[in-house]
Amino acid sequence: MNKQGLVDVVHGKLGGTKTAAEEIVDMMFDSIVNTLKKGEEVSIAGLGIFSVKHRAARTARNPKTGATVQVPAMKVPKFRAAKALKEAVR
Repeated sequence: MNKQGLVDVVHGKLGGTKTAAEEIVDMMFDSIVNTLKKGEEVSIAGLGIFSVKHRAARTARNPKTGATVQVPAMKVPKFRAAKALKEAVR
């Protein structure tokens, strides 16, 4: 499923226009991203927890040339699946 699939599900459930359904999906995604940008967690019961993890600076190797490259420290998104989601997928 992709974003358009989610829009179709929201449209089918709530009715209205597809544009309104797409705005709802976009608003959900934007809210999650903005909360993560602040460094906070997003916890959705039954689905999981979105959080931000700090990755330290490191030295990596370019596999093509063999040259070493400095990779700067960065923040990366992380997702931990909820127990209910794990059990539903099994």
